Amino acid sequence: MDTTDKVLVSLRRILRSIDQHSKNLVQQQGLTVPQLIVLRAIETMGTPSISELAKSVSLSNATMSAILDRMVKRGYVDRVRSTVDKRKVQVEITPVGQSLLARSPSPLHERFMKRFGELKEWEQNQILASLQRVADLMDSRDLDVAPMLAVEPMSPDEPADMEQHNTETKARDRRPVL
Repeated sequence: MDTTDKVLVSLRRILRSIDQHSKNLVQQQGLTVPQLIVLRAIETMGTPSISELAKSVSLSNATMSAILDRMVKRGYVDRVRSTVDKRKVQVEITPVGQSLLARSPSPLHERFMKRFGELKEWEQNQILASLQRVADLMDSRDLDVAPMLAVEPMSPDEPADMEQHNTETKARDRRPVL
């Protein structure tokens, strides 16, 4: 195997690890990675406003609203009017959300951050430089993304055959897969 193939295999292993973690979380807990991160942020922040919450997890207000809509529907969080400023809507975790959070694993990026933090500074900088170069090579450096390891948000409400649908769509579209 030449160096290019080894790089592609390594990238594929990273993507598969993220995908597997995301799917396991949805199957076992009924939560997507962004939903888990939002629940954890609410637990830490208390009753944040939607914009405070969005900022804390590096998501747009529109994305945050869509995530919260699904979480409210499932009973994980509630939107409540501020008692101080009635124009402000805050988010609070429900007992159902607390219970779910208590039995959920930590997000993959938290485990990565812990292990990455244990590396020497020169190793961290070497990995950062290499990954930034890979992002440049893939024309993806300018994408607006949150600092979390997750596949595209997959709602637990999606049909069970979504993976089959995605496989068929990719094959039909003939998009290259790493």
